[in-house]
Amino acid sequence: MATKKRKKARAASKRIVKLKAKKPSAKAANNGLPRPSTKPWGKAGKALQGIRILDLSHVQAGPTCTQLLAWFGADVIKVERPGVGDITRGQLRDVPDADSLYFTMLNHNKRSITLDTKHPKGKEVLERLIKCCDVLVENFGPGVLDRMGYTWEHIHKLNPRMIVASIKGFGPGPYEDCKVYENVAQCAGGAASTTGFRDGPPLVTGAQIGDSGNGLHLAVGIVTALYQRDRTGRGQRVNVAMQDGVLNLCRVKLRDQQRLQRGPLAEYSQHGEGIPFGKSVPRAGNDSGGGQPGWILKCKGWETDPDAYIYFITQAPVWEKICDVIGKPEWKTDKDYATPKARLPRLKHIFATIEQWTMTKTKFEVMEICNAVDIPVGPILSMKEIAEEPSLRKTGTMVEVDHPTRGKYLTVGNPIKLSDSISEVKRSPLLGEHTEEILGAVLGYSAKEVAEIKSSGAVTPPEKVRAAAA
Repeated sequence: MATKKRKKARAASKRIVKLKAKKPSAKAANNGLPRPSTKPWGKAGKALQGIRILDLSHVQAGPTCTQLLAWFGADVIKVERPGVGDITRGQLRDVPDADSLYFTMLNHNKRSITLDTKHPKGKEVLERLIKCCDVLVENFGPGVLDRMGYTWEHIHKLNPRMIVASIKGFGPGPYEDCKVYENVAQCAGGAASTTGFRDGPPLVTGAQIGDSGNGLHLAVGIVTALYQRDRTGRGQRVNVAMQDGVLNLCRVKLRDQQRLQRGPLAEYSQHGEGIPFGKSVPRAGNDSGGGQPGWILKCKGWETDPDAYIYFITQAPVWEKICDVIGKPEWKTDKDYATPKARLPRLKHIFATIEQWTMTKTKFEVMEICNAVDIPVGPILSMKEIAEEPSLRKTGTMVEVDHPTRGKYLTVGNPIKLSDSISEVKRSPLLGEHTEEILGAVLGYSAKEVAEIKSSGAVTPPEKVRAAAA
Protein backbone atom coordinates (compact mmCIF):
# COMPACT_ATOMS: atom_id res chain seq x y z
CA MET A 1 0.00 0.00 0.00
CA ALA A 2 2.81 2.36 0.95
CA THR A 3 4.58 1.53 -2.32
CA LYS A 4 1.48 2.46 -4.31
CA LYS A 5 1.25 5.77 -2.46
CA ARG A 6 4.92 6.53 -3.19
CA LYS A 7 4.42 5.73 -6.88
CA LYS A 8 1.39 8.04 -7.05
CA ALA A 9 3.32 10.80 -5.33
CA ARG A 10 6.25 10.44 -7.77
CA ALA A 11 3.84 10.52 -10.74
CA ALA A 12 2.14 13.62 -9.39
CA SER A 13 5.54 15.25 -8.81
CA LYS A 14 6.53 14.54 -12.44
CA ARG A 15 3.30 16.11 -13.69
CA ILE A 16 3.99 19.24 -11.63
CA VAL A 17 7.54 19.44 -13.02
CA LYS A 18 6.19 19.09 -16.56
CA LEU A 19 3.63 21.83 -15.95
CA LYS A 20 6.33 24.12 -14.60
CA ALA A 21 8.61 23.39 -17.51
CA LYS A 22 5.90 24.03 -20.10
CA LYS A 23 6.50 27.28 -21.98
CA PRO A 24 3.88 29.99 -21.40
CA SER A 25 1.57 30.81 -24.30
CA ALA A 26 2.11 33.94 -26.37
CA LYS A 27 -0.81 35.60 -24.59
CA ALA A 28 0.38 34.63 -21.10
CA ALA A 29 3.86 35.94 -21.87
CA ASN A 30 2.31 39.32 -22.65
CA ASN A 31 0.06 39.60 -19.59
CA GLY A 32 -2.89 38.13 -21.45
CA LEU A 33 -2.52 40.48 -24.41
CA PRO A 34 -1.63 39.55 -27.99
CA ARG A 35 1.93 40.02 -29.16
CA PRO A 36 2.67 43.34 -30.91
CA SER A 37 1.78 43.18 -34.59
CA THR A 38 4.61 42.72 -37.03
CA LYS A 39 2.65 44.40 -39.82
CA PRO A 40 3.84 47.82 -41.05
CA TRP A 41 2.44 50.83 -39.18
CA GLY A 42 -0.98 51.72 -40.52
CA LYS A 43 -1.49 48.23 -42.01
CA ALA A 44 -2.74 46.38 -38.93
CA GLY A 45 -6.39 47.34 -39.39
CA LYS A 46 -8.42 50.27 -38.10
CA ALA A 47 -8.75 51.01 -34.40
CA LEU A 48 -12.50 50.19 -34.23
CA GLN A 49 -12.53 47.47 -36.88
CA GLY A 50 -15.08 44.81 -35.92
CA ILE A 51 -17.31 47.23 -34.00
CA ARG A 52 -20.77 47.74 -35.49
CA ILE A 53 -22.79 50.88 -34.75
CA LEU A 54 -26.58 51.12 -35.16
CA ASP A 55 -27.00 54.81 -36.01
CA LEU A 56 -30.51 56.07 -35.29
CA SER A 57 -29.30 59.66 -35.01
CA HIS A 58 -30.04 62.61 -37.26
CA VAL A 59 -29.09 66.24 -37.97
CA GLN A 60 -25.70 67.04 -36.36
CA ALA A 61 -24.89 65.94 -32.80
CA GLY A 62 -25.37 62.18 -33.26
CA PRO A 63 -24.02 62.02 -36.83
CA THR A 64 -20.85 63.87 -35.72
CA CYS A 65 -20.27 61.12 -33.16
CA THR A 66 -20.96 58.20 -35.50
CA GLN A 67 -18.91 59.71 -38.33
CA LEU A 68 -15.89 59.92 -36.03
CA LEU A 69 -16.35 56.27 -35.04
CA ALA A 70 -16.68 55.35 -38.73
CA TRP A 71 -13.41 57.16 -39.50
CA PHE A 72 -11.78 54.95 -36.88
CA GLY A 73 -13.05 51.85 -38.68
CA ALA A 74 -16.42 51.07 -37.10
CA ASP A 75 -19.14 49.75 -39.41
CA VAL A 76 -21.84 52.41 -39.02
CA ILE A 77 -25.32 51.43 -40.25
CA LYS A 78 -27.48 54.53 -40.56
CA VAL A 79 -31.21 53.82 -40.32
CA GLU A 80 -33.35 56.34 -42.24
CA ARG A 81 -37.01 56.81 -43.05
CA PRO A 82 -37.96 55.44 -46.48
CA GLY A 83 -38.31 58.18 -49.09
CA VAL A 84 -37.27 60.92 -46.64
CA GLY A 85 -34.08 60.04 -44.81
CA ASP A 86 -32.20 62.31 -42.45
CA ILE A 87 -33.86 65.73 -42.65
CA THR A 88 -30.51 67.35 -43.43
CA ARG A 89 -30.36 65.61 -46.82
CA GLY A 90 -32.64 68.37 -48.12
CA GLN A 91 -31.73 71.28 -45.82
CA LEU A 92 -29.61 74.18 -47.15
CA ARG A 93 -29.39 72.36 -50.48
CA ASP A 94 -27.08 74.08 -52.99
CA VAL A 95 -27.26 71.50 -55.81
CA PRO A 96 -30.77 70.58 -57.03
CA ASP A 97 -31.82 66.97 -56.37
CA ALA A 98 -28.56 66.15 -54.57
CA ASP A 99 -27.84 65.59 -50.89
CA SER A 100 -26.90 68.83 -49.17
CA LEU A 101 -23.44 69.57 -47.84
CA TYR A 102 -25.08 69.64 -44.42
CA PHE A 103 -25.74 65.91 -44.77
CA THR A 104 -22.69 64.80 -46.76
CA MET A 105 -20.20 66.44 -44.38
CA LEU A 106 -21.64 64.64 -41.35
CA ASN A 107 -22.18 61.13 -42.73
CA HIS A 108 -18.97 59.91 -44.36
CA ASN A 109 -17.95 56.24 -44.22
CA LYS A 110 -21.46 55.04 -43.29
CA ARG A 111 -23.94 52.60 -44.82
CA SER A 112 -27.60 53.60 -45.21
CA ILE A 113 -30.63 51.34 -44.80
CA THR A 114 -34.19 52.63 -45.15
CA LEU A 115 -36.60 51.26 -42.58
CA ASP A 116 -40.12 52.05 -41.42
CA THR A 117 -39.75 51.24 -37.73
CA LYS A 118 -43.54 51.39 -37.22
CA HIS A 119 -44.11 48.63 -39.77
CA PRO A 120 -44.20 45.08 -38.26
CA LYS A 121 -41.51 43.86 -40.69
CA GLY A 122 -39.54 47.04 -40.01
CA LYS A 123 -39.61 46.33 -36.28
CA GLU A 124 -38.43 42.79 -36.95
CA VAL A 125 -35.47 44.08 -38.98
CA LEU A 126 -34.63 46.71 -36.34
CA GLU A 127 -34.62 44.11 -33.57
CA ARG A 128 -32.34 41.89 -35.61
CA LEU A 129 -30.02 44.90 -36.05
CA ILE A 130 -30.03 45.49 -32.30
CA LYS A 131 -29.00 41.88 -31.72
CA CYS A 132 -26.00 42.07 -34.08
CA CYS A 133 -24.68 45.57 -33.27
CA ASP A 134 -22.40 46.73 -30.47
CA VAL A 135 -23.65 50.28 -30.00
CA LEU A 136 -26.96 52.09 -30.61
CA VAL A 137 -26.66 55.88 -31.02
CA GLU A 138 -29.69 58.18 -30.89
CA ASN A 139 -30.47 61.84 -30.41
CA PHE A 140 -34.28 61.75 -30.58
CA GLY A 141 -36.34 64.10 -28.47
CA PRO A 142 -36.85 63.14 -24.81
CA GLY A 143 -38.76 59.86 -24.45
CA VAL A 144 -39.07 59.09 -28.19
CA LEU A 145 -37.05 55.85 -28.10
CA ASP A 146 -39.09 54.60 -25.14
CA ARG A 147 -42.35 55.41 -26.93
CA MET A 148 -41.11 53.41 -29.92
CA GLY A 149 -40.99 50.44 -27.55
CA TYR A 150 -37.21 50.38 -27.25
CA THR A 151 -36.62 51.05 -23.59
CA TRP A 152 -33.20 50.33 -22.09
CA GLU A 153 -34.65 47.21 -20.48
CA HIS A 154 -36.02 45.88 -23.78
CA ILE A 155 -32.82 46.62 -25.70
CA HIS A 156 -30.70 45.05 -22.97
CA LYS A 157 -32.92 41.95 -23.03
CA LEU A 158 -32.41 41.64 -26.80
CA ASN A 159 -28.66 42.21 -26.54
CA PRO A 160 -27.02 42.33 -23.08
CA ARG A 161 -23.77 43.58 -24.68
CA MET A 162 -25.44 46.55 -26.39
CA ILE A 163 -24.24 50.04 -25.47
CA VAL A 164 -27.03 52.60 -25.82
CA ALA A 165 -25.62 56.09 -26.36
CA SER A 166 -27.87 59.14 -26.24
CA ILE A 167 -27.57 62.90 -26.59
CA LYS A 168 -30.29 64.96 -24.93
CA GLY A 169 -30.65 68.68 -24.26
CA PHE A 170 -30.61 68.59 -20.47
CA GLY A 171 -29.87 66.08 -17.76
CA PRO A 172 -32.33 65.19 -14.96
CA GLY A 173 -33.97 68.33 -13.60
CA PRO A 174 -36.62 70.93 -14.40
CA TYR A 175 -35.72 71.14 -18.11
CA GLU A 176 -35.03 67.50 -19.00
CA ASP A 177 -38.12 67.22 -21.23
CA CYS A 178 -37.21 70.28 -23.29
CA LYS A 179 -35.94 70.06 -26.86
CA VAL A 180 -32.56 71.67 -27.45
CA TYR A 181 -30.74 72.87 -30.54
CA GLU A 182 -27.22 74.23 -31.01
CA ASN A 183 -27.76 77.82 -29.91
CA VAL A 184 -30.10 76.84 -27.07
CA ALA A 185 -27.32 74.62 -25.70
CA GLN A 186 -24.79 77.45 -25.98
CA CYS A 187 -27.11 79.72 -24.01
CA ALA A 188 -28.05 77.15 -21.36
CA GLY A 189 -24.44 75.98 -20.93
CA GLY A 190 -23.01 79.42 -20.10
CA ALA A 191 -21.23 80.14 -23.37
CA ALA A 192 -23.45 82.95 -24.65
CA SER A 193 -23.51 84.95 -21.40
CA THR A 194 -19.72 85.14 -21.44
CA THR A 195 -19.29 85.81 -25.18
CA GLY A 196 -19.34 89.26 -26.76
CA PHE A 197 -18.43 92.72 -25.51
CA ARG A 198 -19.52 93.95 -22.10
CA ASP A 199 -21.60 96.81 -23.55
CA GLY A 200 -23.40 94.50 -26.00
CA PRO A 201 -25.81 91.55 -25.94
CA PRO A 202 -24.79 87.92 -25.33
CA LEU A 203 -23.49 86.19 -28.47
CA VAL A 204 -23.42 82.60 -29.70
CA THR A 205 -20.22 81.35 -31.30
CA GLY A 206 -19.83 80.08 -34.85
CA ALA A 207 -18.17 76.93 -33.52
CA GLN A 208 -20.80 74.21 -33.08
CA ILE A 209 -19.94 73.46 -29.48
CA GLY A 210 -23.48 72.31 -28.67
CA ASP A 211 -23.94 69.82 -31.51
CA SER A 212 -20.55 68.76 -32.86
CA GLY A 213 -18.91 69.39 -29.48
CA ASN A 214 -21.27 66.98 -27.79
CA GLY A 215 -20.92 64.48 -30.62
CA LEU A 216 -17.26 64.32 -29.64
CA HIS A 217 -18.17 63.94 -25.95
CA LEU A 218 -20.49 61.06 -26.82
CA ALA A 219 -17.80 59.33 -28.91
CA VAL A 220 -15.43 59.39 -25.92
CA GLY A 221 -18.17 57.86 -23.75
CA ILE A 222 -18.85 55.11 -26.29
CA VAL A 223 -15.21 54.10 -26.66
CA THR A 224 -14.86 54.08 -22.86
CA ALA A 225 -17.95 51.86 -22.51
CA LEU A 226 -16.58 49.48 -25.15
CA TYR A 227 -13.33 49.24 -23.19
CA GLN A 228 -15.22 48.47 -19.97
CA ARG A 229 -17.34 45.86 -21.77
CA ASP A 230 -14.16 43.88 -22.43
CA ARG A 231 -13.98 43.37 -18.66
CA THR A 232 -17.65 43.08 -17.69
CA GLY A 233 -19.13 41.47 -20.80
CA ARG A 234 -22.17 43.75 -20.64
CA GLY A 235 -23.28 46.98 -22.25
CA GLN A 236 -24.39 50.12 -20.50
CA ARG A 237 -26.08 53.45 -21.15
CA VAL A 238 -23.99 56.45 -22.19
CA ASN A 239 -25.75 59.79 -21.82
CA VAL A 240 -24.54 63.27 -22.77
CA ALA A 241 -26.63 66.34 -21.98
CA MET A 242 -25.88 69.22 -24.34
CA GLN A 243 -25.98 71.71 -21.47
CA ASP A 244 -23.38 69.64 -19.60
CA GLY A 245 -21.10 69.38 -22.63
CA VAL A 246 -21.16 73.13 -23.31
CA LEU A 247 -20.42 73.82 -19.65
CA ASN A 248 -17.48 71.42 -19.85
CA LEU A 249 -16.06 73.59 -22.63
CA CYS A 250 -16.74 76.74 -20.57
CA ARG A 251 -15.04 75.58 -17.39
CA VAL A 252 -12.63 78.55 -17.29
CA LYS A 253 -15.65 80.83 -16.93
CA LEU A 254 -16.92 78.76 -13.99
CA ARG A 255 -13.43 79.17 -12.57
CA ASP A 256 -13.73 82.94 -12.95
CA GLN A 257 -17.19 83.00 -11.36
CA GLN A 258 -15.68 81.60 -8.16
CA ARG A 259 -12.67 83.91 -8.31
CA LEU A 260 -14.99 86.89 -8.73
CA GLN A 261 -16.43 86.24 -5.26
CA ARG A 262 -13.00 86.98 -3.81
CA GLY A 263 -12.19 90.12 -5.75
CA PRO A 264 -11.96 91.65 -9.25
CA LEU A 265 -10.64 89.67 -12.20
CA ALA A 266 -7.40 91.55 -12.78
CA GLU A 267 -6.66 90.01 -16.20
CA TYR A 268 -9.95 91.32 -17.66
CA SER A 269 -9.38 94.61 -19.48
CA GLN A 270 -12.32 96.29 -17.72
CA HIS A 271 -10.41 96.06 -14.44
CA GLY A 272 -7.57 98.10 -15.88
CA GLU A 273 -10.10 100.65 -17.13
CA GLY A 274 -11.58 101.05 -13.65
CA ILE A 275 -14.98 99.58 -14.58
CA PRO A 276 -16.47 97.66 -11.63
CA PHE A 277 -17.57 94.04 -11.94
CA GLY A 278 -21.11 92.82 -11.36
CA LYS A 279 -22.18 89.58 -9.70
CA SER A 280 -21.52 87.36 -12.71
CA VAL A 281 -18.59 86.76 -15.03
CA PRO A 282 -18.85 89.49 -17.68
CA ARG A 283 -18.50 89.28 -21.44
CA ALA A 284 -14.83 89.84 -22.02
CA GLY A 285 -14.60 90.79 -25.68
CA ASN A 286 -11.31 89.46 -26.97
CA ASP A 287 -9.57 89.13 -23.60
CA SER A 288 -7.64 85.88 -23.55
CA GLY A 289 -9.36 84.41 -20.50
CA GLY A 290 -6.02 83.21 -19.16
CA GLY A 291 -3.09 84.68 -17.29
CA GLN A 292 -1.54 86.17 -20.44
CA PRO A 293 -3.42 89.25 -21.77
CA GLY A 294 -4.35 89.14 -25.45
CA TRP A 295 -6.43 91.07 -27.97
CA ILE A 296 -7.37 91.08 -31.65
CA LEU A 297 -5.53 93.84 -33.53
CA LYS A 298 -5.89 95.35 -36.99
CA CYS A 299 -3.33 94.51 -39.65
CA LYS A 300 -2.46 96.04 -43.01
CA GLY A 301 -5.50 96.04 -45.29
CA TRP A 302 -8.11 95.97 -42.52
CA GLU A 303 -10.05 98.78 -44.20
CA THR A 304 -11.23 96.47 -46.99
CA ASP A 305 -10.51 92.97 -45.65
CA PRO A 306 -12.78 91.94 -42.73
CA ASP A 307 -10.27 89.26 -41.71
CA ALA A 308 -7.08 91.37 -41.78
CA TYR A 309 -6.58 90.96 -38.04
CA ILE A 310 -4.31 89.04 -35.70
CA TYR A 311 -4.60 87.81 -32.13
CA PHE A 312 -1.65 89.14 -30.15
CA ILE A 313 -0.68 87.82 -26.69
CA THR A 314 1.58 89.87 -24.44
CA GLN A 315 3.20 86.87 -22.80
CA ALA A 316 5.31 87.90 -19.84
CA PRO A 317 8.46 85.83 -20.65
CA VAL A 318 8.81 87.53 -24.05
CA TRP A 319 7.77 91.04 -23.01
CA GLU A 320 11.20 92.49 -23.75
CA LYS A 321 11.13 91.00 -27.26
CA ILE A 322 7.70 92.55 -27.80
CA CYS A 323 9.11 95.94 -26.80
CA ASP A 324 11.93 95.55 -29.33
CA VAL A 325 9.65 94.39 -32.15
CA ILE A 326 7.18 97.27 -31.80
CA GLY A 327 9.91 99.89 -31.32
CA LYS A 328 9.36 100.58 -27.63
CA PRO A 329 12.64 99.46 -25.99
CA GLU A 330 12.17 101.99 -23.19
CA TRP A 331 9.17 100.03 -21.89
CA LYS A 332 11.52 97.24 -20.78
CA THR A 333 12.73 99.33 -17.84
CA ASP A 334 9.83 101.75 -17.35
CA LYS A 335 8.17 101.00 -14.00
CA ASP A 336 4.73 101.46 -15.60
CA TYR A 337 5.36 98.69 -18.14
CA ALA A 338 8.20 96.48 -16.90
CA THR A 339 6.11 94.03 -14.85
CA PRO A 340 2.83 92.17 -15.60
CA LYS A 341 1.13 93.79 -12.60
CA ALA A 342 2.13 97.27 -13.74
CA ARG A 343 0.87 96.58 -17.26
CA LEU A 344 -2.63 95.40 -16.29
CA PRO A 345 -4.16 98.91 -15.80
CA ARG A 346 -2.56 100.01 -19.10
CA LEU A 347 -3.58 97.15 -21.39
CA LYS A 348 -5.83 99.31 -23.56
CA HIS A 349 -2.96 101.73 -24.26
CA ILE A 350 -0.45 98.89 -24.73
CA PHE A 351 -2.58 97.08 -27.33
CA ALA A 352 -3.35 100.35 -29.11
CA THR A 353 0.40 100.96 -29.38
CA ILE A 354 1.08 97.42 -30.62
CA GLU A 355 -1.73 97.89 -33.14
CA GLN A 356 0.03 100.91 -34.62
CA TRP A 357 2.82 98.49 -35.52
CA THR A 358 0.62 95.58 -36.70
CA MET A 359 -1.26 97.94 -39.04
CA THR A 360 1.97 98.39 -41.01
CA LYS A 361 2.22 94.63 -41.68
CA THR A 362 -0.01 91.93 -43.12
CA LYS A 363 -1.22 89.36 -40.62
CA PHE A 364 1.16 86.80 -42.11
CA GLU A 365 4.12 89.19 -41.85
CA VAL A 366 3.25 89.80 -38.19
CA MET A 367 3.10 86.07 -37.61
CA GLU A 368 6.46 85.48 -39.29
CA ILE A 369 8.23 88.27 -37.36
CA CYS A 370 6.73 87.37 -33.99
CA ASN A 371 7.13 83.60 -34.21
CA ALA A 372 10.83 84.05 -35.01
CA VAL A 373 11.23 85.42 -31.45
CA ASP A 374 8.59 83.22 -29.75
CA ILE A 375 5.88 85.88 -29.42
CA PRO A 376 2.53 84.01 -29.57
CA VAL A 377 0.20 85.40 -32.25
CA GLY A 378 -2.50 83.92 -34.47
CA PRO A 379 -3.83 85.28 -37.75
CA ILE A 380 -7.60 85.48 -38.16
CA LEU A 381 -8.06 82.98 -40.98
CA SER A 382 -11.19 83.18 -43.09
CA MET A 383 -13.00 80.04 -44.22
CA LYS A 384 -11.75 80.80 -47.75
CA GLU A 385 -8.14 80.88 -46.56
CA ILE A 386 -8.59 77.66 -44.60
CA ALA A 387 -10.22 75.92 -47.56
CA GLU A 388 -7.29 76.88 -49.78
CA GLU A 389 -4.51 76.02 -47.32
CA PRO A 390 -2.34 73.24 -48.89
CA SER A 391 -0.92 71.98 -45.59
CA LEU A 392 -4.40 71.12 -44.28
CA ARG A 393 -5.05 68.98 -47.34
CA LYS A 394 -1.69 67.28 -47.00
CA THR A 395 -2.46 66.20 -43.43
CA GLY A 396 -5.99 65.05 -44.29
CA THR A 397 -7.60 67.75 -42.17
CA MET A 398 -9.30 68.99 -45.34
CA VAL A 399 -10.36 66.39 -47.92
CA GLU A 400 -11.89 66.57 -51.38
CA VAL A 401 -14.56 63.91 -51.89
CA ASP A 402 -16.32 62.83 -55.08
CA HIS A 403 -20.07 62.28 -54.81
CA PRO A 404 -22.20 60.54 -57.49
CA THR A 405 -24.92 63.21 -57.63
CA ARG A 406 -23.29 66.44 -56.46
CA GLY A 407 -19.75 65.96 -57.78
CA LYS A 408 -16.63 66.96 -55.88
CA TYR A 409 -16.85 68.86 -52.62
CA LEU A 410 -14.50 69.85 -49.81
CA THR A 411 -15.01 68.50 -46.31
CA VAL A 412 -13.20 68.19 -43.00
CA GLY A 413 -11.31 64.97 -42.35
CA ASN A 414 -10.57 63.25 -39.07
CA PRO A 415 -9.00 65.81 -36.68
CA ILE A 416 -7.58 62.97 -34.55
CA LYS A 417 -4.56 61.33 -36.13
CA LEU A 418 -3.54 57.78 -35.09
CA SER A 419 -0.22 56.45 -36.36
CA ASP A 420 -1.44 52.83 -36.63
CA SER A 421 -5.05 53.47 -37.68
CA ILE A 422 -5.01 55.65 -40.78
CA SER A 423 -8.33 57.39 -41.45
CA GLU A 424 -9.83 57.33 -44.91
CA VAL A 425 -12.72 59.65 -45.76
CA LYS A 426 -15.32 57.95 -47.95
CA ARG A 427 -18.38 59.69 -49.37
CA SER A 428 -21.69 59.70 -47.53
CA PRO A 429 -24.26 57.07 -48.61
CA LEU A 430 -27.21 57.72 -50.86
CA LEU A 431 -30.57 57.19 -49.16
CA GLY A 432 -31.06 53.46 -48.65
CA GLU A 433 -28.03 52.63 -50.78
CA HIS A 434 -27.05 49.62 -48.69
CA THR A 435 -30.49 48.31 -47.72
CA GLU A 436 -30.28 44.98 -49.58
CA GLU A 437 -26.61 44.53 -48.65
CA ILE A 438 -27.37 44.96 -44.94
CA LEU A 439 -30.47 42.75 -45.01
CA GLY A 440 -28.56 39.96 -46.72
CA ALA A 441 -24.88 40.13 -45.72
CA VAL A 442 -25.30 41.56 -42.20
CA LEU A 443 -28.66 40.23 -41.01
CA GLY A 444 -28.62 36.94 -42.90
CA TYR A 445 -31.95 37.20 -44.69
CA SER A 446 -32.24 34.99 -47.76
CA ALA A 447 -32.88 36.49 -51.21
CA LYS A 448 -36.51 35.38 -50.92
CA GLU A 449 -36.88 37.01 -47.51
CA VAL A 450 -35.28 40.24 -48.75
CA ALA A 451 -37.78 40.36 -51.61
CA GLU A 452 -40.63 39.81 -49.13
CA ILE A 453 -39.38 42.61 -46.89
CA LYS A 454 -39.13 44.96 -49.86
CA SER A 455 -42.62 44.10 -51.12
CA SER A 456 -44.07 44.49 -47.61
CA GLY A 457 -43.37 48.23 -47.62
CA ALA A 458 -41.05 48.07 -44.59
CA VAL A 459 -38.10 49.57 -46.49
CA THR A 460 -39.86 51.55 -49.23
CA PRO A 461 -41.64 54.90 -49.00
CA PRO A 462 -45.43 55.07 -48.74
CA GLU A 463 -47.34 56.07 -51.88
CA LYS A 464 -47.90 59.65 -50.70
CA VAL A 465 -44.16 60.14 -50.09
CA ARG A 466 -43.33 58.75 -53.53
CA ALA A 467 -45.95 61.02 -55.10
CA ALA A 468 -44.55 64.08 -53.30
CA ALA A 469 -41.01 63.22 -54.41
CA ALA A 470 -42.18 62.89 -58.02
